[in-house]
Amino acid sequence: MIKSIIGIAFDCLDANELADFYVKLTGWGKELSGEEWAALRTPEGILLVFQSVPNYVPPVWPWKDREQQQMAHIDFKVENLPEAEALALKNGAKKSDIQYFDTSTVMFDPAGHPFCLSTVSQ
Repeated sequence: MIKSIIGIAFDCLDANELADFYVKLTGWGKELSGEEWAALRTPEGILLVFQSVPNYVPPVWPWKDREQQQMAHIDFKVENLPEAEALALKNGAKKSDIQYFDTSTVMFDPAGHPFCLSTVSQ
């Protein structure tokens, strides 16, 4: 029987580079680091794992037929949306041209994975 989630893994070209981005974005420490894997742990104890994959292709967002689609994304709860956006941009994120809500912002990490900054708890 499954008891809990211990981690969520994201493919990318360079695991340590992407983990370093998320360390800067969240302030959480890097817990694992190697040539092919890197990870940081959330305050709730879940590992965000990054796996180096040769020939990685970033997802397309919003979705387009016959294009690489996202398989998952992270929603981060933030207190101040403009400050969170500025921090993400400063550390290498890009803001999506398409947004759907005033209470959240869709961003892309340096490997092209979408993630959301949100002032509303899901």
